[in-house]
Amino acid sequence: MALKVIYSLRDQEPDIRLVLDRFWGNFRFSEDVLGDPLEDVSQKMSPDVLSFAETLVRGVHANLEAIDRVLKEYSTNWTLGRMARVDLAILRLAAYELLYCPSVPNSVIINEAIEIGKRFGSQETPSFVNGILDQISRKYGQ
Repeated sequence: MALKVIYSLRDQEPDIRLVLDRFWGNFRFSEDVLGDPLEDVSQKMSPDVLSFAETLVRGVHANLEAIDRVLKEYSTNWTLGRMARVDLAILRLAAYELLYCPSVPNSVIINEAIEIGKRFGSQETPSFVNGILDQISRKYGQ
């Protein structure tokens, strides 16, 4: 769910609260691993799921400049503007966790990013994401 919000962000979005309010107000997702959209908008998502997703989104938003600097350093031959938006969103989310969430093992972060890439990205997304995140993890990982 966090990926979906991050994907919808525009760079330098000034009011993250407004983005989150609009997103949660207009979309509902199942709480299973796929987070597929639900037709019934009256269904409420659990507060824990919302809180965790918002923590990730706020973290990416607050540290976007630093995250993008690191991504640029390790995405040789790729500018951020050339990357598929979903790949960039996955990389931003995972890089945030690698850089700012020391309690989560790097291998878990990278594996989750690869699995998300398989679900939402292209055929090349998993290896592309893995290559960049592996390099970041070696330098900045805990």
